[in-house]
Amino acid sequence: MISAYTGTQVRAAEEPLLAAGLGDTLMQRAAHGLANAVAHELKDSGTRLNGARVVVLVGKGNNGGDGLYAAAFLAARGMRTTAVLTGDAAHPAGLAAFERAGGRMHRLTEAALPELAAEAAAADVVIDAVLGTGAKGGLRGSAADLMQAIADAHRPGFVVACDLPSGVDADTGEASVPVLPADLTVTFGGAKSGLLADPGADYAGRVLVVPIGIEEHLPQPTLRRLEDPDLERLLPHPARRAQKYSRGVLGVVAGSEDYPGAAVLACRGALAAGVGMVRYLGPPSVADLVRQSCPEVVCSTGTVAENRVQAWLVGSGLGPHDHEQLTRARDAIASDLPVVADAGALPALPAILAPHVVLTPHAGELASLFHRLGRGEDRESVEAATLAAVRHAADRTGATVLLKGATTLVAAPWGTTYSQVDGTPWLATAGSGDVLAGVIGALLAQAGSDVGRFRQLGVEPEGRWAAIAALGAALHGQAGRAASEAVSGGPITAGRVADALPEIWGKVSMLSNYGAWKRNSHSQPLR
Repeated sequence: MISAYTGTQVRAAEEPLLAAGLGDTLMQRAAHGLANAVAHELKDSGTRLNGARVVVLVGKGNNGGDGLYAAAFLAARGMRTTAVLTGDAAHPAGLAAFERAGGRMHRLTEAALPELAAEAAAADVVIDAVLGTGAKGGLRGSAADLMQAIADAHRPGFVVACDLPSGVDADTGEASVPVLPADLTVTFGGAKSGLLADPGADYAGRVLVVPIGIEEHLPQPTLRRLEDPDLERLLPHPARRAQKYSRGVLGVVAGSEDYPGAAVLACRGALAAGVGMVRYLGPPSVADLVRQSCPEVVCSTGTVAENRVQAWLVGSGLGPHDHEQLTRARDAIASDLPVVADAGALPALPAILAPHVVLTPHAGELASLFHRLGRGEDRESVEAATLAAVRHAADRTGATVLLKGATTLVAAPWGTTYSQVDGTPWLATAGSGDVLAGVIGALLAQAGSDVGRFRQLGVEPEGRWAAIAALGAALHGQAGRAASEAVSGGPITAGRVADALPEIWGKVSMLSNYGAWKRNSHSQPLR
């Protein structure tokens, strides 16, 4: 699992070592990790280290010091290094080390800006070491103009951000333009929350965490990202004597005369995600389509109370005039069972919910929800501060909130947040969210009382709803990527995502199944 922290948390973790006089040691460790990452990238690209051109953009604080020390290490390995000082001062010891190593130094002025921007754009590597975790707001003056000029260059070199791209807020991921997009961000001690949330993730590129010795002083992370070993441990597995009811029954209230396909896709997503049975409630014409497309689904009638299930999926494909379906959605929320509420159900929900209710809006739907709750935000405002938005939504509603996007964020009402980036841009297609809702609904129906697998990851029982939603987002994303790779990286449909889910499930659970077999196998092999 990747853990991420605020800049304040990281700086607090540094304090005991700084008080012990180890400040320069921390900087040297960070710089050494940064220099090694740059050298590794050059080697991977086939660029010779000796003679490679490196330009480091230097701020006046410790972030600039990290960059200068790293450039000194690179100069010692035969690279041609240039430092552009963007402020009126620079880290004294770092600058001295850089000059001793033979690096060239320029001070940024308005007159020199075009030439320095051109030199940076022509370099093999550009290191952005202007603003660090303590900075608030973005670049200003000549430094902003320089970054914009480099970003506008036709083919700038490989860009490496030192700790985080200048202008990205370490805590929230909000970005104050101009920001120079990085191909790689080398961050120190622990990942910063802002690197794992949009729009910060748009600028961060790949993120590499370099240990510097503060890790044992870090508190609980503010943000988590599930990786494959975590998914393996969180996946539900049927017991040897399981039957369809013990494996979980999901009730689906989805689809309408206008959007019948949403019900089909939601059911297909649920069936592909391991649930024992799916019960569908909806208009007869939609039920007929569900029967034809998914004969495994039991199409029922009556009210929510008359249908026995372990969890509900409501909202996919519902409009404001689908009164009977919306009544069922509200009854499902009131049933006190786990519920995933998608799309059309969101405007019909009560203002106060519970953590076992998982809302799955995209940015536009979340903005509409905020408007209904008396907070005036438009879609652009949500997209500019996704981490703050999803946390506020969870806190305000009491529900678990999954905000769909290039980076999918999941927030529990007490602050636990997950960030998943497992998918592909091709998942931005009609019906994809319906499949995701089905996956999460199936996982909620299988949650049962098995909380042991969540405790293995340090997740308490009351926090399992957010972990389940993050698990669903990860599986959905990987299925989308696999479906696209099956057509050589091309476009996909939502149905293809559902088709790819069982294979992804099998790949993730393979090691877990093998481990369980080893633990439970006591018999001698057959002869």
